Amino acid sequence: QAQLVESGGGLVQPGGPLRLSCAASGTIFRIGAMNWFRQAPGKQRELVAQSISGGNTNYADSVKGRFTISRDNAKNTVSLQMNSLKPEDTAVYYCMMGGPSGAYWGQGTQVTVSS
Repeated sequence: QAQLVESGGGLVQPGGPLRLSCAASGTIFRIGAMNWFRQAPGKQRELVAQSISGGNTNYADSVKGRFTISRDNAKNTVSLQMNSLKPEDTAVYYCMMGGPSGAYWGQGTQVTVSS
């Protein structure tokens, strides 16, 4: 059974950068989409960034121009470069990978944007 492990969360000041990474342990065949979600306290989980096999990417309006998703298909990893962070970006961030065998989720990593 494959598992996803996120890393890179932490405390950052407003305006600062942070990079999240997610790696799959075990084999996931024919991964299609690689995604980053986030969930802030009291709010629903939302899709932040999506990378679809073939190269297309999609972003939530709230992060466009600030966040960049990238993937390495050979290594089954996905990263999220977050720049110009705002306090409202504070949330637990989750990576998700999907394919014919189903959807796999990481355990989440906390990102806190505060001075």
